[in-house]
Amino acid sequence: MAGYSTRVRSDIARWLQAGLIDAATAGALTRDVEANTRKSLSFGSILAMMAALLFGAAILIFVAANWDAIPRLARVAALFAIILGGYVGGAVLKTRDHAAIGEALWIVAAAAFGGSIALIGQMYHLSGDEASALVTWGAGTALAAVALRSNPLTVASVGIADVWLFLKGFDYYSRSNFPHAFVAMAIVLFAVSFWTRSQAARHLIILSLLFYLVLLAGNHATLPVAIPLVIVSAALFAASVVAPEPVDRIVQLGGYLPLHALLGFLTGLAIIQFELADESTYNSGFAIASVVALAGIVAAIVLAGRESRGLRWLAYLGFAFELAMIYVVTLQSMLDTAGFFLAAAVLLGIQAIIIIRVEKRMKGPATGGATA
Repeated sequence: MAGYSTRVRSDIARWLQAGLIDAATAGALTRDVEANTRKSLSFGSILAMMAALLFGAAILIFVAANWDAIPRLARVAALFAIILGGYVGGAVLKTRDHAAIGEALWIVAAAAFGGSIALIGQMYHLSGDEASALVTWGAGTALAAVALRSNPLTVASVGIADVWLFLKGFDYYSRSNFPHAFVAMAIVLFAVSFWTRSQAARHLIILSLLFYLVLLAGNHATLPVAIPLVIVSAALFAASVVAPEPVDRIVQLGGYLPLHALLGFLTGLAIIQFELADESTYNSGFAIASVVALAGIVAAIVLAGRESRGLRWLAYLGFAFELAMIYVVTLQSMLDTAGFFLAAAVLLGIQAIIIIRVEKRMKGPATGGATA
């Protein structure tokens, strides 16, 4: 957003100098850009947040290192004091126009809450595993995000849910049921993100759901997961291209829904291709999936490539992946090592030519949407 607003201000100045708009219009446009531009953190604010996080970590480590020497009541009181001080102190600083430091203290308080769960559970020998503790920690952080309407706390709660998904999905601790509950967590956190105005959390939730679907495809039936993912992603991409403004008003992703939809489309097709790939014989199902993938990449560039540099580069990466997959599945048994390098050089050269030509055609004023 900062880069976009900078370019718009530059364009406004250029339009004014060229006589395309008058001074009053230029001033109105500049004020509108400033009013709708998200304020970025200064380098000093970032350092302050890092210092607060390190300070909170130091306190928790000190308490843990001296755990046996501190009376039980004092332990609990110290932990709750850190949590209360972080949330209350952050709220006070936030009201006094120290938003970055206030948000940092809220993160410290959330981290202290997670540490308190582990330390108090150990002190009172409470039953439960680390995954259950993560659920409690994430729920507490999400409630704090709602109460304080905090963007960073919302992102933190999504991150905790992602850690839980990773641990449960890979059965890090013990064999257990597949973490289907993550879907409910994602829905709740997505709703919370609208209240806390956390666009970053929504992006992270969508990426997390893709990771969940990859795990689900790997642990259960592959095609029943991958095929709907491809269809839904294609439908979302089409909707975001046909009616970009109404769709973005609903999802509020800053115009990046086509990028997520393309990623989901390519992910679903990659799952299908891995399932259908057969290195020994030519597979018609794999060939059909490859054609669909390549056609989808071309369509994405044509329909939305001009508005999003990030989408173009994702399409280029998808194109390179498809070339590699097609080579590995259909040509690997036909070529020796030298032939592999020759084929790779030819394929990369073709890709470079295509990218250069596409970038030249895409140069020019964009019609709208997000750039990345």
